[in-house]
Amino acid sequence: MEISGYFKLLNKYKYVIAAIVIAAMVASYFYVKNLPDEYVSRTQIATGIVDASTHLLDKDNGPNAQSDQINREFSNLMEIIKLKKLIDQVSYQLIIHDLSSKSPFRTLNHDFKNLSPAAVQHALGVYRAKLVNGEPLSLYNKDENGLNQLLISMHYDERSLRKYLDIAREEESDFISITFTSENPQLSAFVVNILAKEFIEYYSVNIKKNESNAVDFLSTLLDEKRNSLNQKKDELQQYKIKNGILNLEDQSKTIFAQILAYTDKKLENQRNLAANEGALQNVFSKFDPKSRKYIESSVNQNNTEIATTNQQLVAANDDYVHSGFNPKFKPVVDSLQNELVSRLHSTSDKYILDPRVGKDNLVLQAQTLEVSRDLAKYSEKSINRELNDLNAKFEKLVPLDATVKRFEFDIDIASKEYLDVLNRYNATNLQSKFSIRLMQVEPATPDIAQPSKKMLLIALSAMVSMFLCLMTLFILFYLDDSVREPANLVARTQLPLLGSLNVIKGPKPDLTKLWEVENRNKMLQFKELLRSVRFEIDQELKGEKVIAITSLCAGEGKTLITASLAYAYTSINKKVLLIDGNFDNPSITRNFQPKLFVEDYFRTSSYIERDENKLSILGNRGNDITLLEINDERQIQYEFDQLRSRYDIILIDLPPLDALNKAKEWSLFANKTIAVFEANQTIKNSQKQYVDYLTAMNNKFGGWILNKAAIIEASKKSKN
Repeated sequence: MEISGYFKLLNKYKYVIAAIVIAAMVASYFYVKNLPDEYVSRTQIATGIVDASTHLLDKDNGPNAQSDQINREFSNLMEIIKLKKLIDQVSYQLIIHDLSSKSPFRTLNHDFKNLSPAAVQHALGVYRAKLVNGEPLSLYNKDENGLNQLLISMHYDERSLRKYLDIAREEESDFISITFTSENPQLSAFVVNILAKEFIEYYSVNIKKNESNAVDFLSTLLDEKRNSLNQKKDELQQYKIKNGILNLEDQSKTIFAQILAYTDKKLENQRNLAANEGALQNVFSKFDPKSRKYIESSVNQNNTEIATTNQQLVAANDDYVHSGFNPKFKPVVDSLQNELVSRLHSTSDKYILDPRVGKDNLVLQAQTLEVSRDLAKYSEKSINRELNDLNAKFEKLVPLDATVKRFEFDIDIASKEYLDVLNRYNATNLQSKFSIRLMQVEPATPDIAQPSKKMLLIALSAMVSMFLCLMTLFILFYLDDSVREPANLVARTQLPLLGSLNVIKGPKPDLTKLWEVENRNKMLQFKELLRSVRFEIDQELKGEKVIAITSLCAGEGKTLITASLAYAYTSINKKVLLIDGNFDNPSITRNFQPKLFVEDYFRTSSYIERDENKLSILGNRGNDITLLEINDERQIQYEFDQLRSRYDIILIDLPPLDALNKAKEWSLFANKTIAVFEANQTIKNSQKQYVDYLTAMNNKFGGWILNKAAIIEASKKSKN
């Protein structure tokens, strides 16, 4: 898409665009001619929001937080001014003024012009009651709905007033401006002053009342949350006292640590017991049965002193285990263990030994190991007893822990609720004490009329209409996919171009009289362009003679161009044979009425008489037939070879490519195929297959001829 094409399109429709713009300006002139003058009144309300002293106690007192808070407060105030409730108050006072004053702002509409005095008084009574009570008119009440229609007819209703009402903050200042525009300066000032007054009263009364109600409500709620929190704390304290709980978490940790310690000692004791048993069996294995009998009889002898020492050792070991393996009990256990071993040794010296065997050391070792083994057994019993006691205590703490956690969870929830309400109470109480103080800076007064915007509106209408015209034409240009110039055809198909031919104005020309004197002037430019095309074709042929001319679809001027090329070649003394290969639409045959036909020549090799004419024509009878149905390919090729020897140029007018294979069969015998395309047409999706076919022909395709083109380019485009 080239932008130059868009400017050509604009040039084509320039007068239409000018007419539309002028019509829009004339219509705008008559529309704005009777528009009334506009009067603007404005007042300012000081809010005190920007005063930094009012934000000293804010929770977030940073510059950004303070700026956000200020913006929110201004937004809230401006939205309050726009409330329907306040604008209704203005509407009531406007209509009351116009119905009761001798110089109303606006005259009554023709529908209400003939109201009786009684009806006027009734309306005034209803409006004043609504004004005092601050109530809207009910549209479901027939009487009040009629009064609402009166407001609408006077343009005093909410929608009409909002349309010309402007409320904004004055940049970064502390002021809110209220502006109203109307056709009456007194009306504009009245609306602005009344709305400012109603807004200040509404805010002072209602907002303060709401803040006070909020503080009272939060105070009551705060007491309830405090009492609920204290009650839950008392319940937890009583439960702990009842169940003897000091610190459940520490108690559970202590017991669990003791269980782990006793478990470790139990494992260590089991290892010692197994070691002693193994060592003892190893010692016994070194005695023969007779000596072992003496030893066992001595060891099993229940000596009184040994039994007493053994009992003392068991008791001391129980104390050591029960104390949690306190190191201060360990010396007592070790002392008693050594004493027991010593007594066993003395007993063995007297009674155990077999006089025939000298194994004193083994006996002493066996007695020591037995004492250690017995001590390990006693320790395991004590450890198991302590583990059972600790597990019982730990299991007892589980239900207590669940209940305590439930109490603590309830207390946590109640505490959060209390703190949340406390924060809300403090913020609301602080806000109520440092609330905004509103004040109207100065009353609005009637002002002079605003500069007229009539000329601006007329100019704006011209610009808008111009823009719409340009945009419409651009959209049409952008969506237009037609081929208008040779460059477009080359870009769309990526195939070469032989040349362009202009439109022949007037009625459809007679092919037999195309080059006669009577058509000389009309055909002058066409002839010049045709000569250029003829030259390009000769460059493509390079000595070959058979040219097939086709098109994508019917009606693109293919036959006219074929006949014109035939006359163009005869003008340079070429002997030309023109073949009508279009069996579906034999236009050449109908126009020239030849004597010899394709069906006869290629089937029976009919002889073409030699004559002095430079142009010979071979027609067809237009039957439902194809070239290869007349004769086989080899015979037809032979006949074409014969024709090449007799003629300098052979031109074949083919059917369009959408005629299935009829055109393709002729192309088999042509040296070059040329396609004609009509300008201002689009290459449809269904025709892209024909373009692909031409592309696949490679060097056998000579190029395009753009017919009926508006821009002429005679030079051949290079192949892409």
